[in-house]
Amino acid sequence: MATTPKLMTAEDLWHLPDAGQRRELVAGELRTMSPGGAEHGRIEIRLASSPHQQVLAHDLGEVFGAETGFLLTRDPDTLRAPDAVFVSRERADAVGDVTGYWPGAPDLAVEVISPNDAYSEIAEKVDTWLAHGARIVIVVDPRRRTIAVHRSPTAVRHLTIDDTLDGEDVVPGWKVSVRDVFVRITR
Repeated sequence: MATTPKLMTAEDLWHLPDAGQRRELVAGELRTMSPGGAEHGRIEIRLASSPHQQVLAHDLGEVFGAETGFLLTRDPDTLRAPDAVFVSRERADAVGDVTGYWPGAPDLAVEVISPNDAYSEIAEKVDTWLAHGARIVIVVDPRRRTIAVHRSPTAVRHLTIDDTLDGEDVVPGWKVSVRDVFVRITR
């Protein structure tokens, strides 16, 4: 006799004890991922801190760090946690202060591909973000040292090491060299 697994809710996920793994819900199913490595973390912080300066200087909205949960659907619940995020001032003001998971998608989501990520999993995340209202999804590929900027499932701009990533109309004025995203800072 086949049994149907019980689907989790965002509230169930919120109350799980910390097991040292990253967790998301996709249509109520729990997905766990290993923590990112050093390279992943270095890239992640660069793509959160870099726009943060522009956002603060011009009161554009809010930047959230890695693992902030965004509740995209209910019944069954889908909750994703990108590596870096921007939410516009207008949307942040409309939602107000949030203690738990953010309701809805961010305006900009960054996904950094880890060595154990399958490209198909990242493509699924991109599609999910765009389908739920993200205006830009940035996918950083450390293996290839490239960045893909998704505006829709078909509008994708591919950047290489000599290009500049910018926030376009979503984070106006934000620019960062792709080379600076990947290069290890040494003294």
